[in-house]
Amino acid sequence: MKAGIVGLPNVGKSTLFNCLSNAKAQSANFPFCTIEPNIGVVNVPDPRLEKLEALVNPERVIPATVEIVDIAGLVKGASKGEGLGNQFLGNIRETDAILHVLRCFDNDNVVHVDGSVDPIRDKETIDMELQLKDLETVEKKLDKVKRAAKTGNKEAQKEEAVLVLIKEGLEAGVSVRAISIEKEAHKEYVKPLQFITDKPVLYVCNVDEGSAVSGNSYVEKVRNAVAHEEAAILVLAVGTEADITELETYEERQMFLEDLGLDEPGSAKLIRGAYKLLNLETYFTAGEKEVRAWTIPIGATAPQAAGVIHTDFEKGFIRAEVISFSDYVSYGSEQKVKEAGKMRVEGKDYVVQDGDVMHFRFNV
Repeated sequence: MKAGIVGLPNVGKSTLFNCLSNAKAQSANFPFCTIEPNIGVVNVPDPRLEKLEALVNPERVIPATVEIVDIAGLVKGASKGEGLGNQFLGNIRETDAILHVLRCFDNDNVVHVDGSVDPIRDKETIDMELQLKDLETVEKKLDKVKRAAKTGNKEAQKEEAVLVLIKEGLEAGVSVRAISIEKEAHKEYVKPLQFITDKPVLYVCNVDEGSAVSGNSYVEKVRNAVAHEEAAILVLAVGTEADITELETYEERQMFLEDLGLDEPGSAKLIRGAYKLLNLETYFTAGEKEVRAWTIPIGATAPQAAGVIHTDFEKGFIRAEVISFSDYVSYGSEQKVKEAGKMRVEGKDYVVQDGDVMHFRFNV
């Protein structure tokens, strides 16, 4: 599952990517510094993993990860191919969620492609380009569906009604995610078309150091502008985060954060935000050799969760032995949980809960 970082050139995307992945993507004070997308596999910060490690004392610990893609800056006209637009829009289409970086700081030393700082204008520029690309997609599909609908095909008529709704919404400047579509119709007719503006979005307001805790007037404008969308907002001083990652020791980083009035790096909040945006959750396996966090979609059943470890586990699934994370920590070991009668045996229909500690029985 991938989350793509998007935004205009020079808003701090590559600097943010470097903070998240330590992959050191090239970042500089001019547009189109990134052309090929950089991909980083990022560990998801999870304090529960540390607690399990302390209790189990395993040989190794493996956290959950999420893929972050740094996509080059889009410009006005991208949907018509401006600034390598088609390539960049294709890269966005391949991601599962969008981290939209908006510049919310003043700095005369950092050029802005439009000559002034205005996060709402920037957001609208990107939205319009993505919407225009989606409009292209829906119009192509609609041409085919209309022909089938005219023959009296009931299924095609249903699809046509949904696509017309999307077309009208996009023409009015509304992203697909904000158009009210019935759940089943969305699954059948909308999801397969991979609309870019249907992807879940997290707006990252890139602020100056002094605004890292409580934001600023630019951030307030963004909050008001996205209030009607199903979207989250995160305030992040990307330049400061970059400085924090350069510090060598944990103690130095903590002192820096305390001076700013922060309890943890904003990048950690962002990674967890991306994980949530991708509709993912975590279960754990815990043994002497390894304590590990496994990533599953929210709502996954026990066999599906087992299949993440190995496909044979899903095929031959018999049962799952499950301990809630709170019970594991409260009793201090698997053995004590068993003795207290708190280990549950669950079957094929069990929906895994975030934080479950699991052991699978299977037969191949």
